[in-house]
Amino acid sequence: MAKIVFIVALCLFSSIALVASANSPVFSVVGRVYCDNCHAGFETNITEYITGATIKVECTHFATGNIEHTSYGVTDSTGNYKIEVADDHEEEICEVVLVESPLENCNKINDGRDRAQVVLSTNTGMSNNARFANSLAFLKDEPLPMCEKFLRDYYGMGEEA
Repeated sequence: MAKIVFIVALCLFSSIALVASANSPVFSVVGRVYCDNCHAGFETNITEYITGATIKVECTHFATGNIEHTSYGVTDSTGNYKIEVADDHEEEICEVVLVESPLENCNKINDGRDRAQVVLSTNTGMSNNARFANSLAFLKDEPLPMCEKFLRDYYGMGEEA
């Protein structure tokens, strides 16, 4: 009799665990990586989107500061990425972080544009599990020659600034 109760309890526990894992959310973290070839600090009409850049989603626990989750991704031919992240990360701060650029002349990481925070929890009032991160940028070694004119025009400084 004790064996039957144990087996039934084990089956019940396994079923609950299976249902819980089947109901775990999967989030799609979506974003874009570009080369800031003017050192402008934002995307421009001369922006080059980077194919093959490596990024990661990293979730750090609020209380302990321990990294609880890391997932990697690579950008496609348009500089876009989509990283699937399983489970609810309500107790964590999650960020998309630049890792590596395949471009030799555009691989400098610039603090402030190297990461974007994303909320990976179902307790947010959002109706779907897509999460959109701000664009991230690597810096070009030297700004392109056309950038000076572009930035003058952008800031309304014309030719005589």
